Amino acid sequence: MSLRVLHILDHSIPLHSGYTFRTRNILREQRARGWYTAHVTSAKQGRSDWSKECVGEFEFYRTQPEAAGWASWPMMDQWSVVTRLTERIIEVAEIEKPDVLHAHSPALNGLAALRASRKLGLPVVYECRAFWEDAAVDHGTATEGGVRYRIGRAMESRVFRHADAVTTICEGLRNDITQRAFVDENKVTVIPNAVNVEDFTYDAPADEDVARRLNLTNKNVLGFIGSFYAYEGLPFLIDTLPAICEEIPDFRFLLVGGGPDEDLIRESVRRHGLDEVVVMTGRVPHEEVQAYYNQVDAFAYPRLPMRLTDLVTPLKPLEAMAQGRLVIASDVGGHRELIRDGETGRLFKAGDKGSFVRTVVDLFKDRSTWTAMRENGRRFVESERTWRDSVARYERVYRRVI
Repeated sequence: MSLRVLHILDHSIPLHSGYTFRTRNILREQRARGWYTAHVTSAKQGRSDWSKECVGEFEFYRTQPEAAGWASWPMMDQWSVVTRLTERIIEVAEIEKPDVLHAHSPALNGLAALRASRKLGLPVVYECRAFWEDAAVDHGTATEGGVRYRIGRAMESRVFRHADAVTTICEGLRNDITQRAFVDENKVTVIPNAVNVEDFTYDAPADEDVARRLNLTNKNVLGFIGSFYAYEGLPFLIDTLPAICEEIPDFRFLLVGGGPDEDLIRESVRRHGLDEVVVMTGRVPHEEVQAYYNQVDAFAYPRLPMRLTDLVTPLKPLEAMAQGRLVIASDVGGHRELIRDGETGRLFKAGDKGSFVRTVVDLFKDRSTWTAMRENGRRFVESERTWRDSVARYERVYRRVI
């Protein structure tokens, strides 16, 4: 029997985010397995001119936001998202005839799926990719323990308890879900973030034209590619660069991307007089990212110690390892699930500038370990973090609830 899955999403491509890229990879691999997938996005995708939009090889049913003024009131805005999405799920399910409703974070999608399932008589799988209330704390839109934070936790815990099955992206989140929502651990399956290794050119040389344009020719290059959120710790990293430059000749830091902390980073670069050391490219097209990976000797992921980073595993270190690049990361819980210190990368004490400086300097001054570390990192990705193997785990989850 071929599975028919209706995916219920917060947002999707053509918007670019880690969320949409994970979704796209899941859908591609599920279709490669012969499953039929349909997709509906919530009103948080934004108002659309189409009820159904074709993006690449996928069609997405869109949900129009509530137009009434009350929908912008605090809390009512979230209720309107759930209400409109519930109605849309029922409409789409009657067209697509799915076997299962697969709702992805946040909890608003899970609540809508549960409400729709009562009429449709379909099982619900809920996928928790992060605790959105913790991300809201980092973004400054909520305070830990505040009213909005508690409501967010309560809604998600309700979804965990009432969904037929729960999936999540890492062991840290799985452990927290089972403890806080009193959910049987057998109900929660880890479907980890992964990469398509064939998309990455292992240990490829740097493009000389790009190197000249960025003034990176014959330099020792540390890099970061991603979004500039506060929890990533980039201002912390900038503060350590003067000490690193004293130890490593011809040192450069390549910073690719953008985000909320961009102005803070630029101010820190100016204050330390690092304009020639720090190379900021801004955001680059997705198809050009590999060329920037190949400019870098080692990637730094200095995530700060907090609940969010202890629980959630990032995707970027996997991409760097697949590309055959070295990885230096803080020892928060999310990184410890991916990186074995001294084997597949290097870990330093989170939030400790001295520990970071020593780790970077030691790595760049002793290149005898580089080849083995790169090979180990690539081998880890190939054996434990491919989308093909990761997505295969859904079959047992779906068939159990069906």
